[in-house]
This record gives sequence, structure tokens and C-alpha cells, in this order.
Amino acid sequence: MMIVPDSSDLFGVYIHWPFCASKCPYCDFNSHVRERIDHADWRNALVREIEHYAGLTRGRRVTSIFFGGGTPSLMEPETVQAAIDAVVKNWHVANDLEITLEANPTSIEIEKFRGFRSAGVNRVSVGVQSLRDDDLKFLGRFHSVENAKGALDIAAKVFDRYTFDLIYARPGMTVDAWRTELGEALAMNGGHLSLYQLTIEPGTPFFTRHQRGEFQIPDEDTAADLYELTQSMMADAGLPAYEVSNHAVPGQESFHNLTYWRYGDYVGVGPGAHGRLTLDGVKTATRAHRAPEIWLDRVRDSGHGSHDFEPVLPESRLNECVMMGLRLDEGVPIARIERESGMDFSSAIDPAKITAMVGEGYLIQTDTHIIATPSGRQRLNALLGYLLA
Repeated sequence: MMIVPDSSDLFGVYIHWPFCASKCPYCDFNSHVRERIDHADWRNALVREIEHYAGLTRGRRVTSIFFGGGTPSLMEPETVQAAIDAVVKNWHVANDLEITLEANPTSIEIEKFRGFRSAGVNRVSVGVQSLRDDDLKFLGRFHSVENAKGALDIAAKVFDRYTFDLIYARPGMTVDAWRTELGEALAMNGGHLSLYQLTIEPGTPFFTRHQRGEFQIPDEDTAADLYELTQSMMADAGLPAYEVSNHAVPGQESFHNLTYWRYGDYVGVGPGAHGRLTLDGVKTATRAHRAPEIWLDRVRDSGHGSHDFEPVLPESRLNECVMMGLRLDEGVPIARIERESGMDFSSAIDPAKITAMVGEGYLIQTDTHIIATPSGRQRLNALLGYLLA
């Protein structure tokens, strides 16, 4: 069985490919549509920025690389390989280095799967989003359910590990309909599934359409029922939630995402990419220019496209580590809270608030951790707002 590294051993490299074939109406990520992309130019720029960050973090051991976007499966396999080679050349890497690439199940992208595997990718994350053709059209997806099933079949044959995403709580969805669809998904799972409730994000086309009343998402009670069904079915199938929206057979958790949730260090490469790095003992926030062309020009001129680095102050470190850690079923180590905040636990978080949340059944406190219960994770935003106010 695969052993997930401890948080102290996790160090990730996130590589952002900002381009998509089209912009999905629910997406608020840094993604852009371009008629023409100079892949050689982008390949060279990604390698240069990797080299820049490697120079700042000598001696670290990389445990994961994650190609996100945008749509990374629109990259040429040669670009993926160049980026991987640059990581391996410039850092120590773990023997079980996890290399994930996000992909859509269109025929063009599926054809590249073997090329990505040859480049070094050993885990693929497929953006299926729905197993209903009508809902795929509503979500602005170009693929069909048949495409999705074909992509997962090939992923299982080509990659050591694979996962896929689904979006639920879609307009008109009932508990019975989701039970059927989730059962179909479980029949195709590779040991990991990411299941997200549809949220309406400001600045997206869906936000405008929702404001106009063109569609409605399930009400809070139905959404809660859908969430509880998800947790129950996944646990019964042997893929319990290790994070609010992520489910895995034990040992198949994403190393890279655990780096975020356990508040480990990671490098962010590419337009709009964020990072958290401990430099000279100081937790530091990095952030790249969002506009692809500006980022590319900055890399050509300076070797990187980042804004000025900013220290993460103790109060923000406290908030970030608790907000991320309570998403996990393992919770947050008290020692981490004390280390990041620079305070005793009782000073970092009001003990009376902890006691109140334990009494309400939303939190568990042990000698070493605070852990959100399933009810607490279902109401996580409210729980965090109370604890960190």
C-alpha cells in the first residue's frame, strides 16, 4: 500500500497552464482562450521560472508536481516533459514522486495520454463533471458521457493512478438522481474521486444568469441531503472523505493536495500561480502576474513573472493553517497551530469557543489535534468564522 508522507516531508511544485479551449460558465480560475499559442516559448518560460524558484529553495525534496489550469492536457507532451526534467534537475525528488496532470475527456486530449505518461506523468485527474449529457451541456463542457467513460478506461490502462471530478447539486438534481449517478461513478473509480457541490461564483457567467433567475440550484436542505448521501455512499464503498470534497481508498490520497491542506511549502509556477515558501525561516507568499502575456514578458526579462514576495504574518498563518487543516478528516495538529501563530494554543484560539463547538458536536479536541466532525465539515465556513473571529 502507498504510504502518504507526513506533512514535514511534503514539498510540492504547482505548474499553471492558463489556456482553455473555451471558458466554462461556472469557472473563476485564471484561464484564458487564445487562438494561437507558441508552445516553444511557453516551454522555455516555464523552465526558466522553475529554475528561478529552485535557486531559492536549494536542499528541498520535491514530493509532488501538479499541472493545473486552465487545461493542462492542451499542453504538448514535450512541454510537460521539459518541466518535469527541470524539477528533477534542480531539486532532490522523492523516489515515489507524484506527478499529476489535469485533463478533460475530449478526444484530442485523450490522444495525448500516452505521451504524457512517457513524459513522466503518473497520475491523471480527469474533469468529467457529470455523467449526464444534458448537464454537461449546461456546464459548458465539450465532451459527452461516452467520451468521459472512454477517457477513464484509457486512464486506467495508461496511468498508475487516476482520479476524476464530478459536480453535484446541479439545477433540478434530486437525491435519488444523485444516488444513481454516484453509483455509476463508483463503478469506474480508480481509488480517488473529487466531488464538488456547484457554487455560483461572482464574476462568472453563471453568477449573472443565476441573478437573472435563469436557473436555480438546490435549496440548502436538499444540498445538505445530497452532501450526506455523498459521504455515506463513498464511505460504504471504501472511499471515505479525507477532505471535505475528496474521497480515497486509504493510501490513494493526493500527496500534492495534502501539501496545501497540511500547510506545507509549495512553489507556484506560471501565470497567476500562488505559492507558500519558508525562506530564511519566514513563511512567504508568492504570487505571479495573472495575465499570460505580462507573465511571459516578465519571465523573458527577469527569469520569473512574480510580484514582490510578502511575508505571511502570524495571524494570517494561524488563519490559513486552521482553515486548510479543518478540511481534513485528520484535523489540525495543535503543535502546527502553535508553530504558525507563535502563540500557545489557548492564546491562539479562545478555549471557550473550542468548548462550545465541542459541545455542539462540530469539533473534537484531543491531546494533539482539533478535528472537525462530519457535521462540522458540512458547516465549515460558519465554524471557521466563529473560531477565528
